[in-house]
Amino acid sequence: MMVQNDSLRPLERRVLRLVRDGVDDTEIARRFRRSPEFVRRVIVYAGMPRAGRNAEEGTLRPLERRILKWRAGGSDHAEIASRFCRSSGHIQRIEQLATYKLSAG
Repeated sequence: MMVQNDSLRPLERRVLRLVRDGVDDTEIARRFRRSPEFVRRVIVYAGMPRAGRNAEEGTLRPLERRILKWRAGGSDHAEIASRFCRSSGHIQRIEQLATYKLSAG
């Protein structure tokens, strides 16, 4: 079972590490104070593919993507700021950070 560790939750990483080390499901369940069935489900679910993200979209938060989209559409900072009850300076900083993230990625 080859799974990308980056996409796993801490519990899943620890359970899989114990499985790789040869620890029995019952012992893993005892250590986490769960049932052996729970541990088996964690093992199975950890091997399932997760919803992937586009490399560009994965770096930006939804708010950053929306702000960049509205700015590209011609909205000014004050107009966007009123939608989020924030200052236009705040929106400018978010836009700058999003642009930096895209250029660094």
